[in-house]
Amino acid sequence: MDHICIRDLYDLTHTMAAEMLGECQYPWEALDRIGDTILKIGASLSSEEYEQREDNVWIARSATIASTASITGPCIIGPETEVRPGAFIRGKVLVGKGAVVGNSCELKNCILFDGVQTPHYNYVGDSILGFKAHMGAGAVTSNVKGDKKPVVVHGETNYPTGRKKFGAMLGDFAEIGCNSVLNPGTVIGRNTQVYPLSSVRGVIKENCIVKNDRGVFVKEK
Repeated sequence: MDHICIRDLYDLTHTMAAEMLGECQYPWEALDRIGDTILKIGASLSSEEYEQREDNVWIARSATIASTASITGPCIIGPETEVRPGAFIRGKVLVGKGAVVGNSCELKNCILFDGVQTPHYNYVGDSILGFKAHMGAGAVTSNVKGDKKPVVVHGETNYPTGRKKFGAMLGDFAEIGCNSVLNPGTVIGRNTQVYPLSSVRGVIKENCIVKNDRGVFVKEK
């Protein structure tokens, strides 16, 4: 089995979007619901903990936001999160607690669970990054196929998504090496490591290592 349902990839105690995600079977089913979910959550946030800086943008008072970062709503930035200089958050973005959105990173229509790090030159679009997932410098999600056809997730079976925009789903603790490309429809299991300079597509199961063009290996216990 591919083990790519939400319950297989994520600990929902580490995101404010837990209720919505819990109503979905596969993670890509949540992509069309991110914006409305942010609006619903934002309206319920405490003004003592969160500041509404502009329309539909809620930022935790304990978060650190660089003056040169650009943030468009709907968006929530969680407690103790750092958004560094030049970050470009384009809307429909939910960032959890203790995360890092680094210099010159671009985010759109995505969920970052607590503790996620996208620290340097990353693009994350139409994607969900699980608890403490990490993307090395220059690693990106490619969210549209070259032929512009709907994305199919390729695993032990094929999963038509009906979506033209679909980046990557990273399970909890996934580690993506520097300058890697996650092609449309990539699903990375929990605790899986992708080596630098890799081009990945389809389903990579949990507890594996992707060694660029040398194949996929199960981690030694």
